[in-house]
Amino acid sequence: MTKRKPTARILVVDDEPAARTGLKRLLEQEGYRVETAEGGRQALEVADELVPDVVVTDLKMPEMSGHVLLERLHEIYPELPVIVVTAFGDISSAVEAMRAGAENFLAKPVDFDALTLTIERALERRRLIHEADYLRRQLRDRDGGGLQGLIGTSPAMQEVYQLARQVSGARATVMITGESGTGKGELAKAIHNLGPRRDRPFVTLHCASLAESLLESELFGHERGSFTGADRRRIGRFEQASGGTLFLDEVGEIPLQTQVKLLRVLQDKSFERVGGTEEIKVDVRLVAATNRDLAKDVRDGRFREDLFYRLNVLPIHLPPLRERKEDIPLLIDHFIRETNRRLKTVVDGITSDALKVLLAYAWPGNVRELENLVERAIVLTETDRITLDTLPEKLFDAHDPVNTVLRSGELSIKKTSRIIEEQLIRRALKKTSGNRTYAARLLEISHRA
Repeated sequence: MTKRKPTARILVVDDEPAARTGLKRLLEQEGYRVETAEGGRQALEVADELVPDVVVTDLKMPEMSGHVLLERLHEIYPELPVIVVTAFGDISSAVEAMRAGAENFLAKPVDFDALTLTIERALERRRLIHEADYLRRQLRDRDGGGLQGLIGTSPAMQEVYQLARQVSGARATVMITGESGTGKGELAKAIHNLGPRRDRPFVTLHCASLAESLLESELFGHERGSFTGADRRRIGRFEQASGGTLFLDEVGEIPLQTQVKLLRVLQDKSFERVGGTEEIKVDVRLVAATNRDLAKDVRDGRFREDLFYRLNVLPIHLPPLRERKEDIPLLIDHFIRETNRRLKTVVDGITSDALKVLLAYAWPGNVRELENLVERAIVLTETDRITLDTLPEKLFDAHDPVNTVLRSGELSIKKTSRIIEEQLIRRALKKTSGNRTYAARLLEISHRA
């Protein structure tokens, strides 16, 4: 699946209507998506909605000069290219703007060929900066100890990284706890890659996906004829992982009978295949993971206490995504790039209003849910960005201020009515692209109300 090349978003800022509309028309003919603003304050509002790729602004404007606009834009969007346009006699001001971070300057009357060339160069430079940043992050993660499967810079994740490095060289068993979708498998692989067994096998067994009758065969292997259908000897996961790491995902789902045999392997470093009598010695580092409260399962008799203590030697807890929301923008960026690479799509990012909705959501499915949502949005989007209309309805319920006030237990009819009214007005204005008269008709109110 290949999407069309993304259309760059250009914001043109000029207090002269003729100059503003002229540049808009010419740039649109070149295939750009162009929005305009008549001054600095409006430009900041438009930028918040558009998130432009390039800004072209006049320097001399009332209320807010191009210099101040440049400063404000770079506070919010540090890498945003800003091209300044100035009268021929005011080149010194343009040079000052360049020192303040402007991409380039052009003198009026603007040579349109020079402008388009400057825009293309700015877009290419921005693309290269993004690619270099991405590659630096990949190299940093790889050189930083094999944690490339984990994304996040939050304090909670920094603590996880530190613990992973500390336990990686030990022989003792690691127990990873956390909700479904938090990345327990990625953390297990990172611990393996950090340790001295990194060049040996890393073998995974999803304990919850197997029937009890098959689980022992998967763990320990079986001899030919040991049960119906066993027409040949099978090597189990412990033998497959010899010298390396065996990752038991959802270890809390292992039946009690099999728990006894797993405990013996941890104690004696040996086992027999199902239907066999030969004692097989094994050298395997075990990493286990669960989304259950195993301490409670021990109290309830669902999990052996002695096995629990054997597994829980070096515990690491992975926080849910709702407790590290500052990592969501980084995760989105990572998943966009990975999906683009896999599906051959060309999506450049996410709009600010869509990001706000994602940040307000509770993410019960954690990182896995976010990854699936990003892929879905990329498939659905008709632009080069993930937008509000590509997000599922369930996200808006969490972000809706009406739902928020109802969940808060607010009893004031006046306050609740005002919030509902404001939300309806916003929706009507969005539906009518800001046309107040048409929006008022939809709401059945006076446009002067």
